Amino acid sequence: MIICFTGTGNSSYCGKKISSFTTIPVTDANHLIKGGKKGDFTSDEPYVFVAPTYSWQMPHIFTAFLKKSTFSGNKNAYFVMTCGDDIGNAGKYNKALCDELGFIYKGTVAVKMPENYIAMFDSPSLERSLEIIKASEKTLEEISRVISDGGTLTAENGGIAGKLKSGIVNKMFYALCVKSKSFYADSKCTACGKCEKVCPANAVKLVDGKPVWGEGCTHCMACISFCPTEAIEYGKKSVGKRRYTLNGDIIKSMR
Repeated sequence: MIICFTGTGNSSYCGKKISSFTTIPVTDANHLIKGGKKGDFTSDEPYVFVAPTYSWQMPHIFTAFLKKSTFSGNKNAYFVMTCGDDIGNAGKYNKALCDELGFIYKGTVAVKMPENYIAMFDSPSLERSLEIIKASEKTLEEISRVISDGGTLTAENGGIAGKLKSGIVNKMFYALCVKSKSFYADSKCTACGKCEKVCPANAVKLVDGKPVWGEGCTHCMACISFCPTEAIEYGKKSVGKRRYTLNGDIIKSMR
């Protein structure tokens, strides 16, 4: 079973691609997480966890969901992590998660996808996004072949820098940066409620026709990226930046 967590669509896209290459069924964890539910999974096929990279680890919200879920059937577990650059030493933490959950760790691999973290970086142009997505297909096909053959995925651990990024930097990032107070909606907001709907952490609520951000934000960028009028900003850091989502429009452009 392929289990995906996604912010703006990259990991969902990759999960579906792997499913198309392997015929392993894919399921979306977002709706379970949003509903405050745990997963109760059973699979004859290996488990493949597909998620974005948040500060050189899997998102904490996804890891917490997996820890409270139950799994039966196949004991092999693969990890596919989408990223704009690298995943540091994320494999170390994925292996520890496997040990805790009773899985046989079959490796972690990175798939480069368009950057979406506009609270800190620029997202690529549509043309560049399409190039990156097209290039990912070969990687995803190779990953799928390894999974189908029962092999092991391998990824660089980033050396000392990777250990630092996935370790102390990750802890500092969550402690200092992953906060919702800088999000706001400007006058373009139409109170459509899209931000509230797409937030997997239920950190956004409409109050008197305006979104209000509370506790639990995981910086997935879904609210700011899916806003149909681009009314949402993250302080001054997102102003003027292109929003990126891997939606129907961008897929249509690839055909």
